Amino acid sequence: MAGSSIDTAGPADVGPVGPGGAAAGYRPSATLPFAAEFRRQASRRRTQLALGFMVLLPLIILIAFQFDSGDDDNGRNEFGSLVELATSGGLNFTLFSIFVSASFLLVVVVALFCGDTVASEASWGSLRYLLAVPVPRSRLLAVKLLVALAYSALALLLLAGTALLAGTLRYGWEPLRSQVAAELAPTDGLLRLLAVLGYLAVVLLVVAGLAFLLSVTTDAALGAVGGAVLLWILSSILDQITALGGLRNFLPTHYSTAWLGLLSTPVQTDDVVRGAISAVSYATLFWGLAFWRFTRKDVTS
Repeated sequence: MAGSSIDTAGPADVGPVGPGGAAAGYRPSATLPFAAEFRRQASRRRTQLALGFMVLLPLIILIAFQFDSGDDDNGRNEFGSLVELATSGGLNFTLFSIFVSASFLLVVVVALFCGDTVASEASWGSLRYLLAVPVPRSRLLAVKLLVALAYSALALLLLAGTALLAGTLRYGWEPLRSQVAAELAPTDGLLRLLAVLGYLAVVLLVVAGLAFLLSVTTDAALGAVGGAVLLWILSSILDQITALGGLRNFLPTHYSTAWLGLLSTPVQTDDVVRGAISAVSYATLFWGLAFWRFTRKDVTS
């Protein structure tokens, strides 16, 4: 009819819509970039203190060695012989620093980075806001896990790198010596140390996986970190009980010291291979459970 008009507009113009009902231009893969999360974690005090201590520890050991008067009985026991080897060159000092750190300190540091990452967000009440951006849950976990693993690897490299630099400046660039191998030329010794670091990084994936699993199941970051460390210690204790027999082979800590075989002459890799397979298997299981749990839980904090 003349003079009349028909309003055909919808209820509201919400803008163009992409596939699956998402806003046009929204790309899940572009949310929470790795670099942004890496910088965010770098600004946290716990990250700075943990990495700073990795640099400080070799220097503390180096200073402590300067107070050794040589008049005590340390030279007549096993630890004393290790100290004597540690002061015979930069490579040996690095090996000593790794030896005294591998069984506990590195476990705590890896558990801290991987166990605190999600639980701390929940305790602060910021986790639900990250998911409301929206960041897909699987991507949120993947980025946080990769950042935590990156900082764990950085901590390991800082410890070894600082020990190598400080030890070489103080004791010189000498052949690598150990109680399980013949003297190794400096170049060969450095390659052996890199192999040791690589194996330790693989073994510590078990701690990373366990801490990450606990991190997505609790809002208490301290509980996730402490729980992972305590379970690792429990596994270490059980591994010392010979009455368990072959069951000890399935403990995640059974091959934790297999890296000593990388220093022997000839190199012993049987336990190293078994330990790597065990560690990757446990870590994959824990990470799979973490993703399964987090993608199905109600996030209210």
